[in-house]
Formats: sequence, structure tokens, C-alpha cells
Amino acid sequence: MLDSNKDSLKLEAMKRIVAMIARGKNTSDLFPAVVKNVACKNIEVKKLVYVYLVRYAEEQQDLALLSISTFQRGLKDPNQLIRASALRVLSSIRVTIIVPIMMLAIKEAASDMSPYVRKTAAHAIPKLYSLDPEQKDQLIEVIEKLLADKTTLVAGSVVMAFEEVCPERIDLIHKNYRKLCNLLIDVEEWGQVVIINMLTRYARTQFLNPNMNESLLEEGSDKTFYGSDEDEDEEEEEEKDKKAEAPAMAKRKPYVMDPDHRLLLRNTKPLLQSRNAAVVMAVAQLYFHLAPKAEVGVIAKALVRLLRSHSEVQYVVLQNVATMSIKRRGMFEPYLKSFYIRSTDPTQIKVLKLEVLTNLANETNISTILREFQTYIKSMDKDFVAATIQAIGRCATNIGEVRDTCLNGLVQLLSNRDELVVAESVVVIKKLLQMQPEKHSDIIKHMAKLTDNIQVPMARASILWLIGEYCEHVPKIAPDVLRKMAKSFTNEEDIVKLQIINLAAKLYLTNSKQTKLLTQYVLNLAKYDQNYDIRDRARFIRQLIVPTEKSGALSKYAKKLFLALKPAPVLESPFKDRDHFQLGSLSHLLNAKAGGYQELPDWPEAAPDPSVRNVEVKDSVFTLLERVTTLTSVPEWTKCSSREKRKEKKVEKPFYSDSEGESGPTESADSESDSASGSESGSGIEESGSGSESEESEEGSESEEEEEEEKEKDKKKKKKELKKPVQESESEQSSEEEERKHERKSKQRKSESESESDEEEDSESESSQTESEDSESEAEVKKKKKAAESKPPSKPVKKDNKKEKKEMSLLDLDDFEPAPSPQATPVNSFLSNSLATDLEGLSLSDAVLSPATISPSSALKSYEMLHRITGEGLSVEYCFSRQPFSPDANMVAVQMQFTNNATSDTKNLHMEDVKLQSGMRVKEFPEIELLPAGEMVTAVMGIDFCDSTQAANFQLCTHTRKFFVSIQPPVGELMRPVFLTENEFKKEQGQLMGMNEITEKITLDVKCRNEHSIVQRVITAANLSRVPCGSDKECRFAGRTVTSSSLVLVTVATKEEGAAKLTINCEKMVIGTMLVKDILLALTQ
Repeated sequence: MLDSNKDSLKLEAMKRIVAMIARGKNTSDLFPAVVKNVACKNIEVKKLVYVYLVRYAEEQQDLALLSISTFQRGLKDPNQLIRASALRVLSSIRVTIIVPIMMLAIKEAASDMSPYVRKTAAHAIPKLYSLDPEQKDQLIEVIEKLLADKTTLVAGSVVMAFEEVCPERIDLIHKNYRKLCNLLIDVEEWGQVVIINMLTRYARTQFLNPNMNESLLEEGSDKTFYGSDEDEDEEEEEEKDKKAEAPAMAKRKPYVMDPDHRLLLRNTKPLLQSRNAAVVMAVAQLYFHLAPKAEVGVIAKALVRLLRSHSEVQYVVLQNVATMSIKRRGMFEPYLKSFYIRSTDPTQIKVLKLEVLTNLANETNISTILREFQTYIKSMDKDFVAATIQAIGRCATNIGEVRDTCLNGLVQLLSNRDELVVAESVVVIKKLLQMQPEKHSDIIKHMAKLTDNIQVPMARASILWLIGEYCEHVPKIAPDVLRKMAKSFTNEEDIVKLQIINLAAKLYLTNSKQTKLLTQYVLNLAKYDQNYDIRDRARFIRQLIVPTEKSGALSKYAKKLFLALKPAPVLESPFKDRDHFQLGSLSHLLNAKAGGYQELPDWPEAAPDPSVRNVEVKDSVFTLLERVTTLTSVPEWTKCSSREKRKEKKVEKPFYSDSEGESGPTESADSESDSASGSESGSGIEESGSGSESEESEEGSESEEEEEEEKEKDKKKKKKELKKPVQESESEQSSEEEERKHERKSKQRKSESESESDEEEDSESESSQTESEDSESEAEVKKKKKAAESKPPSKPVKKDNKKEKKEMSLLDLDDFEPAPSPQATPVNSFLSNSLATDLEGLSLSDAVLSPATISPSSALKSYEMLHRITGEGLSVEYCFSRQPFSPDANMVAVQMQFTNNATSDTKNLHMEDVKLQSGMRVKEFPEIELLPAGEMVTAVMGIDFCDSTQAANFQLCTHTRKFFVSIQPPVGELMRPVFLTENEFKKEQGQLMGMNEITEKITLDVKCRNEHSIVQRVITAANLSRVPCGSDKECRFAGRTVTSSSLVLVTVATKEEGAAKLTINCEKMVIGTMLVKDILLALTQ
């Protein structure tokens, strides 16, 4: 079915495969058959194929790598789900060799118009980081960009990436802190959990402890590090107390909460009502760690509500409640009955509820709690009963008033039929008796009688310890117990044997008359025991209590050693010290530091500067202006007579379409401006990063409002001024536009309306250009003249291309322009007066460009092909003339200069044995029959380098010798200049984003800080033409590669102090990468 030609069968097959995966069956054998369908046109099939690939790409890496080009194409699919799935699959292939491709894909997706794709990019960041940690710096840049995103869909995912990659870079959060707080309520649930946990750690480093006054007032509490900050106290006394919750603290020093701290608490409080237990738990831990004591109580009700959830949720919540109830007992006291145990609760839940009840026990509610405990002791769950008896012991230890009551109750349990209950009671009674042994000798006697019945080792050992420790209180019973134990010594457990030895030693020291022989008997038995601990103990005690000549001074102190007063054991909650872990974390649950756990920072002693979180108002106002302009001004390329059709299209689209306003490449420009103003990608404008875009749109709107009436007059005037050639060039431009749009748009639109819109566009751009030009200085006009000089040579190239496509009126250009010969034509002669007049309408200046004013943008660089010593007197230099090569437009013209430095003539200069890489072609220069001594001659040859910088190798032959030579082009010579308007440039740049865009931050050379020198150096490095630009901070250049006519766009945006950003957009990534290096070198050296 997968190999079928019918999409319906493929879809059915994919549904079955995905269903098998959902049932947990292994379908990896089908990988080769499925991966073929990734190029399927049917979107439904494509989605399911990507679901499959995400599951198995990691296992079948080699096969997935074979389809990597298809995934890369998927990154440019109009459907946002396909783009996201392609990125997901790409990031699932865990092979280091594709790290650069993954990095480019993530950078492209981070700038995507769809928030869903940007979210997927955020998910891909941790995957790439785990694959190659060296990419951290580049990934941080992407994270910084995504953190500025204003959409709720992206926020949670990017914070997750931030936590994985660079949790220490807290400076990235400063500017986005308030935005994250405000977005929190609308972020999806798991995003909320991640953001809340991150903001908890952030707040602990940026704000002061709101409870520092209480910690000073509480007498029994540990003195915090705020206790010594007297200077800080004095400073803060001057401020007014904004909090009504803690009036008692005002006497010490008023604490003023930071507004950002309050913002966090205020915005998280509504999330306590979330349906997701993890969100409620996250808010609860935030309040516990950050809120003033008076406000922490609000979380109790929410946590108690969670106790109605599944047992797994209850377990985690009760772990945290148990920790909280130690420090903040009063918080949960009103909900005491919620912690009563149900018979249906699992054991681990029962034990945790017991823990909470024990923590909440005080003088007022202890009677209620003990009544509950009495009921629990009758349970069939033995572990739970044991835990209840321990809880009774803890209550007795903590509350002195009920100690006797508890002890009597436990003694009654000693007559219980269940041995486990009795054993646990003995252990607990032993701990309680240590507090007041002299009062309870009856209990000790009662327990001594139990040694015959109790078989649990721990209980027997506890009884023996008690009798040994307090043998003076029961002098008659103790020797008898030892006698019984000596009989059964060999059959006892190790723990009991050790206590029998201890009992024998203690009785020997206090009552040696009765127990001397018994003790020796026990020690002799122990001497030959299998357990070496018991043998060692017996040997040690014998030397200590039975003095001999060899025994040392220690034997004198034997009584003090054995019968020393021992402190009563403190029965504490196992959760007492757990709060040093962040509540709600896995580490807190396990009570051990888990991998990836980040410590909760301590409160700062002095408040850090709050101004770091201030976002500049200018920026936000500017962004608002941009949005308004985007909404009010219609982009120039949308001004066509079929505007109604476009509106109809937009109405028909569903609200949540798959492609989110990206219905193919035709409307990409429109959708970009729409989505920039839309709520879904509010940060789209900021992300585009070019301030000039807004300026241009503002200009456009101004010219629309102010000059609407004057447009028609301008058109008529200009048409009269520019005469026939200009009309021809305009029609050429409009026809070129027309063709470009015909390729992309459906053929419903009429060519008349198309040409009208283009004429309108031309006149508009001209009017906006003349407007901006008035404000420019004369120096700038001169610079722009020079920039315009690289444009004219592009016209004849266009002409050649058009000849192939359509019969155009452009052929009329031959009437007024002499055909340039390929043999070393100077640029001056290339432009006639009439063409200069034509250029006047296109350039930014009013000054008439006479041929005299146009000179080559820079001297052409020469390269040595053959040195005169190697060539025995013949030297050859070559340069790339940047002229169209008339025999073949796809070839680069190479101008060669032959110089005969020898004394004799050189004859028959020609080429032989041409060696080229596949796809390359050469048009040889005509044979030079004679080159007299001391003379010089030039010739032009054409080479089709096939858009690569591979060298063309050949033999240069004379009548006597052959020389091996080669011509290697710099990447900048593989292109020809094209003229684009500012709008065309932006439109094309918008379609060459992501993996086709390379950005570099540079520091300009000191001599290259002005516009003129930047233009000169870029045009020297690459054969490009200048594109008009409304901003003086940006220089734009455009060209096409000679062979494949792939578009190359270069932008140099200058900033303060020589900093600049170089952006290159090119369909061919290899050419773009090489061009970046060349232009970088030109601008920085």
C-alpha cells in the first residue's frame, strides 16, 4: 500500500502503522518504505510520515540521513505543521555530522512566522545542546531571541530550553521578567510549571526576604544572616511600609516589597485554581519559598483540594505538605480532618497522612488525634499499624501533657494478640521510658515477662537493653532474665545476642555475686560464635570487666563506660530537614540530590538593582508606531486592482488554518505584514530587526496621505521628461514584474491591471525617493551616483535573458546604445547620453548623469597567470572585466593581458588541453599569431564556472613552449549585478530566510566607517549593484549568479562605534558562506 500511486491507500497504510506504534508494536522494519513517502504531495500522508519518523529517526539514523535533503525542503513547506515536523525529525537524528544543518534549521525556525514552528525550534535547542555542547553560545543567541517572543505558545518552551542550556544566564531574564509574569496565566500548563520554577529561583536572587523581620522576632528561631545588618535596618526605616499584613513588624523596621516581587505573587495566585496538579504544586512551592508568612496560607486550601486526586498526585502533595507543616503548622490546622485516613487509601498515603497529623498535633487537638490513632491500630495493614504506634510515640515526646496517657495506651498494646504490634510498642516504650525510667519500674517488670512470648528480634533486643540499662530498678528480675537468655543464646538472632552480652556485662558490674558464672558462660558461648562481631564483642568485654595482669587502665572505668547516663532519644519527623531542597522537585521527593537539580539560591543581603528589569519605553513606543503603520499603510506590492479578490481569499480562510495565513509563496509578503501586526506573533516586527522597514512603510503611508492628489500630475510630468527610452525601460520593468508574478500567481489576473499597478508602484517609489532625497546632503548624492554606476551593466544581461523567454521591446535599446565589444570595453563607453537620462529616473539624485561623471566603481584587480621568468620572457595577467560576455551570457568574461618581455617575437599564442570540473565550459580566446618583443596585447575569453570557485586548468602554448596555467575566480566574480527596488529587495529577502540567510557581527575598519567606503569595498569584493535604501544606516546590494541566476542579496547595517551586521541571503548556501568571508575581509581590513 505504501508503494501505491493512490494517496488514499498510502493514507490508510500510514494510519495502520501509526496505530501499531500507539499499541507499542515495533514497526522499525517499515522505515525504508515509509521514508520514501516523505516527499508525498498529500499533506495528511506527509503529517503521518513525520509522526512515524520522529519515533524512529533516532534508531534508524543511517536511513534517516539519506532523506535529510527532503527534511530540509520540508522546513520551507507552506504548512506550518510540516515545517515543525521536519524540524522535529531533523533534531531527532542524533549524528554530530549534521549539527551545522540543525543549527541553521533552528535559527530559521526561530524567525518563522508561525508561533508553532518557533515553539518547535525551542524544543530542538536542548536536543542539539546535548548532542554538541560546543554550540552553547550560538544557542544562547537563539534563546535570547525567542525569550523576546510575545506569544504564549513559545514562552514555556523557550524557558525550558533556557533551563536546560544556560540556567546560570539570569541576565537574559531581566528584560523579559515582567512579560513572563504577565503572560503566565495564558501559557499552556506544562509551560507554566517550568516558568514558575525558573521565576522562583530568579526571585530568590533578585529580591529581599519578606520574612526577615519575623525571623528576628521569633525567639526560638535560628538567627538569619539579616540579624547583623544594622546599617540596612536604618536605611529601610526611612521607607514607608506598604504591607498591611504585618503591622506587628513595623516596630522593628518596615520592609517594603519590590513591585516586581509583588507582581510575581499577584500573577501566580490565580493559578492555584488550575486543573493541573503540577501547576498548583509549582505555585504552592513558589509561595512557600517567596511569600511573606501572612500570605502563605492561601496555598493550603489548594493543596487540600489536590488530595481528592489520584493516589500518585496525593503522594507527591502529601510529601510537600509534610515538609511545610513542620515550619508552618498553623497553615493546615483548619483542614485537619482532610488528613484523616480512609480505609481505601494505599499504605504509602496512610503513612504520609499520619506524618502530617503528627506534625499538626498540639495541646488543643491531641485528644482528637489520639482517638483517631486508636482506631488505626485496629487496622489489618501491619505496616500502617507500626507507623501509627511510632506516631503515638512522637506525640508523647512532643507534648508532655499526654506522655503518661500515651505510655499507658502503649502498655495496653503489649497484651495485643498481634506480635508485630507488641514488638513495635516495645520499641516505642523503650524510647519513652528513657525520659523518666524511675517512675516506670512496673512497666519494665511487665516487659521483662514478655521475653518468653515475643519472638521479634528488635523487640527482644529492646527489652534486654531496658533491663540492662535500668537493672538497679529491677534487681530481682534482671538476673533471672539473663538466666533464661543464656539457655537460648545459641538460637537467638545476632542483634539479640549482642544485647545478651551487654546485659551480662552490666549485671556482672552491678551484681557480680549472682551473675559471675552466668556471665562467663555467655562470654564462652560468644567466643565461638559464627559471627565475628559477636566474637569481637565478647573478647573486648571479657578484657574490660574481668581484670587480669594484662588488662590495662580501662578496666578501672568499666562501670562508668557501661552504666553512663544516656540522653533520651529525640523522636523527629523524617521530613525535618527536607526543606533545603526546592519543594515539588524530584530531589525533595527522594530526599537526595537528583541529576540536573539546581539549588535554590539564598536570599541576597542587599536588594540588587531593580532597574535591570526596566524595558526602555522608547522601544515599546517605537514598536507601537511600527504596528500602527503596518496596520494603516498598505504595502506597495499589494496595491493592485484585484485587492477585492485578496480580501475574499482572506475571508474564506478558517481562523486556525494549518498554514496560518501562508497560502503559498504568492501571499508570503502580505502574510508577513499581517502576522507582524497580529496578536499571535506580536514580536515579529522586533525580530525582523531592520528599523528601516518601518521607516519605509511610514514613508509609504506619508506619500499616500499627502500626495494622493499629486500622483497623477507627477506621472504625466515624468513621462514627458523621460521621453521614449524611459517608457521603454518602464515597460521592460513592468513586463519583468509581470513575468515574475505570472510564475507565482494563478493566471486569473489580467495583464492590464498588473501593468497599471506596476506603473503606480514605480511612480510611488520615485515620489518617496525624491522626498527623501531633498533632505540628503550633496556628498550623499555623489555616493549614490557611485552606487548607481554598478547598475547599468545589468541591463544588457536582462536583455539576453528576455530574448530567450519572450520577444520584448527591449531590443529597441540597440537603437541608441552601441553594442559593446567583448574586447576590453571601458565602462565609460558602455553608457550613452540617452541611457544616462534613463538612469536619472531610476537613481536617487536629480543631477543629470553625464557619461563623464560615471567611472568604474573601483580599479579591477589583476591576477598573475604566468610570471615572466617561468614564461621565459612571456608574462600573462588576467582580470575579471565584469562585462557581459556576448557569445554566452552564462559565462564570466576574463580579460587577459599578454606582455612579451623577451628579445625575440612570440608566435601562435593559443590554448590547449583544457581540464575542467564537470559542468564547466570554456570559450577560448582567438589565437594571437604574433606578439613582437616588448609589445603588449589583450584578449578576452569566457568561462562558465558553473557557480563554483573551482579552477579552470589549461595549457598556454606558443610556437616553441607549453605552459600549465589556471584561472581561479573569487566568489564575488561569479555574479552579475541586478537592479531591484527597495520593495523588491525586501520581498525577495523575505523568501530567502532561515537556512538561506547568513548573519555575521563585525567591527568595521577605522577607514571604513562611512557609507561611501562601505559601498566601495563591497562592490570591489563582489560584482553587485547598489539597491536604494530609505535608511542611512543600511547599505543594500543585489546580484545574481552568472550560471544559475540565483539571487544574492547583501545587507550591511551599521551601528555605533564601528559595529555592524552583515547579512547575506542566497539560494546557494555554499556561495553565501564564501561571500560572507570575502566581504568580511574587505570591510575589516
